[in-house]
Amino acid sequence: MRDNNESVQIDQVIERLVVRFPAESPAAVELLVRRIHERFADARVRDFVPLLVEKAARQAVGISPIAVTGEGPHSAQTMATI
Repeated sequence: MRDNNESVQIDQVIERLVVRFPAESPAAVELLVRRIHERFADARVRDFVPLLVEKAARQAVGISPIAVTGEGPHSAQTMATI
């Protein structure tokens, strides 16, 4: 079960990554983070979910730039599966 604190932390992750990766569109970063966060929907221990989401998103963006739309190799949807 997700609580309000986790939602706030995910929003903070998005803000940090937008600042860290200024070449990426904020919408693409948000989409990527939200899709990665969805992968943890069934996690029973929630304490570290925001940290794990941030790490996965950093790795995904660090591998290659992301695109907001499309299904190509650099789309947010594809990067969220890495």
